[in-house]
Amino acid sequence: MPIDAAKAVSAEPRSTDLTWDHKDIQLYHLGLGAGIPATDPDELRYTLESKLQVLPSFATVAGGGMAAAGGLSAPGIDVNLAAVLHGGQKVTLHRPIPVQGKAVQSSTIPAVYDKGKAAVIVMRSEVTDDEGPLWTCDTQIFVRGEGGFGGERGPSDRLELPARAPDKTVEKHIREDQALLYRLSGDWNPLHADPEFAKLAGFDKPILHGLCSYGMTLKAVVDSVLDGDVTRVRSYTTRFAGVVFPGETLRIRIWQLDGKVQVSVTAAERDDAPVLADTVVEHS
Repeated sequence: MPIDAAKAVSAEPRSTDLTWDHKDIQLYHLGLGAGIPATDPDELRYTLESKLQVLPSFATVAGGGMAAAGGLSAPGIDVNLAAVLHGGQKVTLHRPIPVQGKAVQSSTIPAVYDKGKAAVIVMRSEVTDDEGPLWTCDTQIFVRGEGGFGGERGPSDRLELPARAPDKTVEKHIREDQALLYRLSGDWNPLHADPEFAKLAGFDKPILHGLCSYGMTLKAVVDSVLDGDVTRVRSYTTRFAGVVFPGETLRIRIWQLDGKVQVSVTAAERDDAPVLADTVVEHS
């Protein structure tokens, strides 16, 4: 079997050196659609090196996307990329991410869940630099066709949306070339660029990276309800509920609660088909 759950979970932590600078930050932000309008002061804090701040979701691509890539190369893990989808993501910030950094990532596989027709690989990456912990990434990778090995099914909690209208609704158009730009930050899965590969995976055309939708959503939350201040974000969690295609529009509904924001993200043109669910930003 391509996935050996016991071997993956018992493996020693794997360490990877991460480095990044302002160019990596700017490229990531541009991949999320930042910089429109180009001279808007609120956008320059994502695009201009002299004013730059780091959106916390950058943690998912720091070092060229090593958080997920390290897990897929772990002992006991051997999967077909055409069968892989991102299931869920959480980033916990221990302090703001610096514009230039050098850190060490320690990666483990805490669990592999058996969903019957699929497996879910749970990855954890702890990142530290000379000053101490920076962030923790918890990633869930959904692998079609790899279930049925008799393992635990795992949690399946769902978060109900507030029973009232959202406090804010933000719509973000996805450019036709956005996946092509976003993948330069390190996710080279051809599912997001190659039409033939996308067809092999069961899609009519390449889909947008789930983590691009994830970053776009956090930027919308920071800009609309957190005064544009990325340092207020403490953690950010989501479940990837459906795909979105370049050219579509993300409809981001935001509810402000005590110390956190709850979010629902849908594809506007497809009758609000779910994209991100169980989404929470905890903040100061």
